[in-house]
Amino acid sequence: MKKERIGVGLIGFGTVGTGVAKILLGSGALIRRRAGVPIELVRVADLDTTRDRGVALPPGVLINDAKALIDDPAVDIVIELIGGYDAAKRVILDALAKGKPVVTANKALLAVHGEDIFEAAARHKVDLGFEASVGGGIPVIRALMEGLAANTILSLYGIINGTSNYILSRMANEGKGFDETLVEAQRAGYAEADPTFDIAGTDSAHKLAILANLAFGTPINFKDLYTEGITHITKHDITYAREFGYSIKLLGIAKLVDGDVEARVHPTMLPADSPLAKIEGVYNAIQLVGDAVGDVVLVGRGAGDLAAGSAVVSDIIASARNLVKGGVGRVPPASFQPDERRPLRMRPMEEIRSLYYLRFMVIDRPGVLSQIAGELGRCGISISSMLQKGRREGQTVPIVIKTHMARERDVQAALHEINRMAFMSEPATLIRVEGKDE
Repeated sequence: MKKERIGVGLIGFGTVGTGVAKILLGSGALIRRRAGVPIELVRVADLDTTRDRGVALPPGVLINDAKALIDDPAVDIVIELIGGYDAAKRVILDALAKGKPVVTANKALLAVHGEDIFEAAARHKVDLGFEASVGGGIPVIRALMEGLAANTILSLYGIINGTSNYILSRMANEGKGFDETLVEAQRAGYAEADPTFDIAGTDSAHKLAILANLAFGTPINFKDLYTEGITHITKHDITYAREFGYSIKLLGIAKLVDGDVEARVHPTMLPADSPLAKIEGVYNAIQLVGDAVGDVVLVGRGAGDLAAGSAVVSDIIASARNLVKGGVGRVPPASFQPDERRPLRMRPMEEIRSLYYLRFMVIDRPGVLSQIAGELGRCGISISSMLQKGRREGQTVPIVIKTHMARERDVQAALHEINRMAFMSEPATLIRVEGKDE
């Protein structure tokens, strides 16, 4: 029997939930034209039913009982926007068990418990949408699952945390230090009061785990990803990077390398003329490389009520179309058919090969450079270029080195020995470099 309308139930009425409600209520005519039937917001569940969100809901729509929303026969699609792990997972699994499509923006949950949720969606033959989990309004999930389905994805590089990109952009443009710029970002509302998840790389790792899972058709848990934040980046590193012709970005990187998956999050130097190096402020960008299509770069706002709300509503429309046409389950929950996903080896960080930027703060005295170069050489690391700013006998000065391609294990071994040398005034700084070896 053809559905005359699709009812939506929204659990979680915070920033993104408010954006979803604004779009559903304000763009109903456009959405109906795209979906083929009206899509109505029939229930909203949140523990706080009194706070004014600036959205006028019809009487009786806002309740404080998520279970009642899921059980409501008028609700055809359930949207989970409460965040976190346990409660959100229960909500999603309960809705899927009732045969109701689910849309979520919960990147942390999918990064940690995604396999359980993907399996449940496949078992119950129900749609699962999570476009808003990565990149805000950027349609990267659908690009991987459908638009680039003909490609073997060879690599992906993502600026997928707006807070870190804002901080690094301001440091580069204004020459300020990390701590000062973080305070300004908090004051401007671009960083949380506790920004740890953003600046430590955890948020990016959640998102990278999801992208790599879809790109390579293999289960990936973010706990297996090497994760490093931006707190050790100084304005001096940004200046030296510019002198080498690079820009520093917090990147999520995933590659297929000789049958292994290489997945990591860390500050990265990119050639200044590369597409991602030019992404400023709170914008996100993902560069995908497919064997057939080559480079594809997607850029847009990575956060905000309407940007994320746009992605959520796109999933709602996709599920509504499937419900209307009887095409539920057409796209597998994790992009590949469930029985065609393959466990691939996660390459340990110590095995990766990269170019490296190394900054040594040393007491200026004869023989220092030769000792550093000698230890690097002993570990099989070749120097590509070097900067040494001035001479101040007996004072602390920087020596900055860019290496040729080297193995992580060897670089760490060399730094371990160099850091023990008497002339080192502080531990060396390491930043990995993406680009062609010279």
